[in-house]
Amino acid sequence: MSLLRSTPVLRIFDEALARAFYLDFLGFQVDFEHRFEPTAPLYLAVSRDGLTLHLSAHYGDASPGASVRFVTSDVDALCAELQARGNPHARPQVEDTPWGTRDFTVWDPFGNRLTFSNVVDD
Repeated sequence: MSLLRSTPVLRIFDEALARAFYLDFLGFQVDFEHRFEPTAPLYLAVSRDGLTLHLSAHYGDASPGASVRFVTSDVDALCAELQARGNPHARPQVEDTPWGTRDFTVWDPFGNRLTFSNVVDD
């Protein structure tokens, strides 16, 4: 038996803002979306490369203000890509950390903190 992966569930409150941030800005694609009925809250799965996130507008699925860290193969290239796309509410900058990583952080429109990271090779 082994643990294989984790899928964070992040709370969202506005479908248009979520799609603009996660799809247009971060470059994720929609894997599936679900509503129990047409006017019910959205549950959305998005992915990019090997990373999957679930975004939920359902009360009780998650709390706003979560913090999630993602390991990347090239944090500088990802940051440059996002800077080129532009977002008036997210201006990522890569920083070296005292614990030996290069990170940048963006906050989604719902207060969730997403940190993208690389281990620095010695």
